[in-house]
Amino acid sequence: MMTEKEKDRIRHVADLLYRAVKPIRILSHISWPIEVRSRFFKEGARELPKVNYPVFDPSETLEILGEARRLIQSSTVDEWFSRHASTIEKSAHMLSVCGTSEYFRLSSEIYGTPLSVLPDETSTSYALACQFDKLMATFTKIDLGAPPPACYLAQTVASEMEKAVRVMFNDEAPEILVVDELSANALAGPKRIRIRNSACFTDKDINQLVHHEAYVHVATSLNGYAQPNLKILGTGHPGTTKTQEGLAVFAEFVTSSMDLDRMRRLADRVLAIQMSIEGADFLDVYYYFLERTSSAEQAFENTRRVFRGGVLGGGAPFTKDVVYLDGLLRVHNFLRAIVSSGRADCLRLLFCGKLDIEDIPVLYELSEQGLCSAPKYLPPWADDLRFLLCYLTYSAFLSGVDFNQIKSHYEAMLSNIP
Repeated sequence: MMTEKEKDRIRHVADLLYRAVKPIRILSHISWPIEVRSRFFKEGARELPKVNYPVFDPSETLEILGEARRLIQSSTVDEWFSRHASTIEKSAHMLSVCGTSEYFRLSSEIYGTPLSVLPDETSTSYALACQFDKLMATFTKIDLGAPPPACYLAQTVASEMEKAVRVMFNDEAPEILVVDELSANALAGPKRIRIRNSACFTDKDINQLVHHEAYVHVATSLNGYAQPNLKILGTGHPGTTKTQEGLAVFAEFVTSSMDLDRMRRLADRVLAIQMSIEGADFLDVYYYFLERTSSAEQAFENTRRVFRGGVLGGGAPFTKDVVYLDGLLRVHNFLRAIVSSGRADCLRLLFCGKLDIEDIPVLYELSEQGLCSAPKYLPPWADDLRFLLCYLTYSAFLSGVDFNQIKSHYEAMLSNIP
């Protein structure tokens, strides 16, 4: 058992890392004023946008990290601290070099790139995006039925969201706000969920936002804030983004909230990032998105996500949006692995705060020492272990089946169909 002195040291380092993260607000720092979009269209969408970023001074974060590192030793817990300290440091440096190729280098180290490989040393988010894009082309031959109209306004979505969070979180439910300017259709934090007033939503969109934003992002935030000993779990940073977004997208799948349009948007982001890495500038990517959406404004917003903080002339994008598919693959494979390995007891640890999958062993160790509390809130699909374990067991079995042999058999059979 750990001594009380050792537990106090761990609490103190976790608190220092939490403090080091606080000045780092990446998405707000690299956001673009609405005037940038207005000027882009006023000039006929023929000129690269002109964007200036505020100066970011990383010294406060670096000073706190220095204090934390003086207390870090050589245990497995300390390796966990060191890994997160390194990511926090890179994040602070990244914000200090917006608009440069160095920004892209640090973004790639933090979030990965479309070609970053998963633990199987083969799969990539780019391969998944390409495969989905290829399969989408074949679906044009199939009558998928008319999609539901995007007829739900932001206020209606806000009302549905408010009902959902009240049931889930009771007195800790976040405030639901409809706002005029927002980079995405919705953004969630532990205290508020903002919904863009000009956006229109389908019934699938509403369910997707509830399961993605509220039941994952808000839940893990509140669970992290409730940790009395590990304050770092109460705030997200780029080192946790991959797992957090992977969990949220997995939630969309497992609750039948995902559809082809949503999956295509996620895949397009990965393809566009790779385009920019290979030299495509803002205009190239904008026209790429313009061919894939009926809205010029949405094409601009999709492109802005790729270039915010980076180099608009190409070659150095912001790679954060690879995390949706990359994280999905990692989370799904991790869940299948813990079931097939007989370690389903680790499953709920994924929700004890803002964390990375690689943190699970040390968090299990800390929970055994009484330093990591069980999650207070769980998404309905994670709380229903009867369904989830059944689904993951079947999914794990399928992963061991030789699909190439099966595919060959059915391709031969289907070739006889006129």
